Amino acid sequence: MIVLGLTGGIGMGKSTVARMFAAHGIPCFNADEAVHRLQAPHGIAIPALASAFPGTVQNGVLNRASLRALVLGNNAAMRRLESIMHPLVHAEERKFRAAARRARRHAVLLDIPLLFEAGGHRRVQRILTVSCPRDVQIARVRKRGLPLAQIEAIIARQTPDAEKRRRADHIIPTGLSKFVALQAVRRIIQDLRK
Repeated sequence: MIVLGLTGGIGMGKSTVARMFAAHGIPCFNADEAVHRLQAPHGIAIPALASAFPGTVQNGVLNRASLRALVLGNNAAMRRLESIMHPLVHAEERKFRAAARRARRHAVLLDIPLLFEAGGHRRVQRILTVSCPRDVQIARVRKRGLPLAQIEAIIARQTPDAEKRRRADHIIPTGLSKFVALQAVRRIIQDLRK
């Protein structure tokens, strides 16, 4: 089974590109969605988060904005959060991969924003990076309601776009149009079938 690792900074279009792969029959694991499930009300991560970050969990519900405010710009707190979440997300990924192997899938896609930062690049055969101009990236994320200072802090913690592109086996441009991105996805899928 060929394991593709999809990465790119916040707002670069990973989810859109992952849906394109899924539409072509390639199952996708989304690390961000796994985090949301794990941090959902009374989710598996909630007790550890409540213990590590007092006041962020009330009645089994995580206040994500409060947690974000605590960890952004605080390296020790971010490392503590990552030490809780990364192993849990990795366990979810292992379940996904095992199910794909049992289903005899030819390829799977792992949508992992922190592919390099969390060491996920060592678990894939090919690295795909989505990339768009920084102004497009920031405009997309601002539509989510995050203030510019938080966006900049998130981008600063991620491997720079130029470095991700340098380390990629394939670059999928997402700043032009969905059609251009889809053409890049189709070329990658055709290459997988060779």
